[in-house]
Amino acid sequence: MPGNAELDSVDWRILEELQNDATLANRTLAGRVGLAASSCLQRVRRLRERGVITGSHIDVDPAATGLPLEAVVSVNVRPHTRAVVDSFREFVMAEPETRSLLHVSGQADFLLHVAVADSAHLQSFLVDKLSARTEVRHFTSSIVLEQVHTRALTPPQHLSPTRRRR
Repeated sequence: MPGNAELDSVDWRILEELQNDATLANRTLAGRVGLAASSCLQRVRRLRERGVITGSHIDVDPAATGLPLEAVVSVNVRPHTRAVVDSFREFVMAEPETRSLLHVSGQADFLLHVAVADSAHLQSFLVDKLSARTEVRHFTSSIVLEQVHTRALTPPQHLSPTRRRR
């Protein structure tokens, strides 16, 4: 059951390796975490069955695809009801500019991460698509100057002393 998974230090090492490179062959992964290939495969299967590993993906550089300008848009919607939230989420996730959407608490209701070709494309998205929605009451946009993120969720402190560094 997600949220209740008890993970040991080997599970965390497996997760770290796969988060850094989801294409690792099982034999390579097993060698990196110090397990026999069959034991490693069993652990990965168990992590999938328990909902800890939910999928695999690749990262695509938006700039390399002709979408070099990224922005984060803070959006407020009204009324803030389940129906409005669901409808807004569905709309935003269907837009090709959308990279991710966070439903948050605080000043904004949503944080929307978009990738666009240029400032005219961003303006078109904001004015023609976003502000055309009747539930959108207010939004502000910020251009992403740099994005830095971790590749791997790391284990709690009590499990980390055995972590290997590369």
